[in-house]
Amino acid sequence: MTDTLPAASQRVAEALRAHGIAPAIRAFPAGTRTAIDAARAIGCEVAQIVKSLVFRGRDSGRGVLVLASGPNRVDEARIAALFGEPIAKADAAFVRDVTGYAIGGVPPLGHAQALATYIDETLLAHPTVWAAAGTPNTVFPLAPAELARLTGGRLARVDA
Repeated sequence: MTDTLPAASQRVAEALRAHGIAPAIRAFPAGTRTAIDAARAIGCEVAQIVKSLVFRGRDSGRGVLVLASGPNRVDEARIAALFGEPIAKADAAFVRDVTGYAIGGVPPLGHAQALATYIDETLLAHPTVWAAAGTPNTVFPLAPAELARLTGGRLARVDA
């Protein structure tokens, strides 16, 4: 089961268990790095894929996590307004520092630091969504309402 998963995915499984959720992490050797790759591997709509995008507050340096639906492009000005300060795209080192995970595998929970989190409201249109589970090859399903509960994130319009 989860003990055969990579260490990063095992950390996600532990975070899910801590929230009372039995982990259902699935591994896809072909990879799930992009939303299109993930949807193809899983056999779901691209809109059911949760993209974890990390930004950095320009003034505070705080991490900002946007959980966006696969096909949606994040409107950085909209996120900055929600966050209350300008934001900048985070580089790979910053992403790893604040989340504990590499780009392409950032899960919505279990991060190294608390992040301001915004959840794409369009994800609510689906009974199940799929999020990264710590690596570019692992994902897990959950209901969008669970995504909000687990992350403490704010539902918002995040696209342009």
